[in-house]
Amino acid sequence: MLPPECIEKSVDMAQHISASYGYRNYSLNAWVKADKTGIDMTLLNEIGTNIGELSYRDGTVSFSSPVFPKSLKSEYIVTDFQLCFYNIPALRKALSDCGLKLEYTETGRRIYQKKAIIIEIEKNAGSIKLVNHLRGYTYTLEGDFK
Repeated sequence: MLPPECIEKSVDMAQHISASYGYRNYSLNAWVKADKTGIDMTLLNEIGTNIGELSYRDGTVSFSSPVFPKSLKSEYIVTDFQLCFYNIPALRKALSDCGLKLEYTETGRRIYQKKAIIIEIEKNAGSIKLVNHLRGYTYTLEGDFK
């Protein structure tokens, strides 16, 4: 995982998250605050009840939730966040060190393993969609991403 100072710009906002994994669909809200010091997420159900807290500081991820399974790898959440919000040079280097290639356009990012696209990210002012072909999940973040 990359250090927090690699973020493109600070984030402090509510987001709506729609996710699918296999045949299951999920919907939740989150308050996300991320800057050069770290990442903090508060996950909320549809009626605003706290269902989880994630923090990434000093290279350490902590995640607690009475709802999500203990097997959920919080490092994946942080990595996906970084793929969406961190700066291209830092991502390109980190991915290259893992044998992966990053392709960047004005509207998104693609990560390749050899010639196969394993992750696609589409970004616009109101949403970010991440498709992980390798692990079989998709999620869309809705917010003010201007």
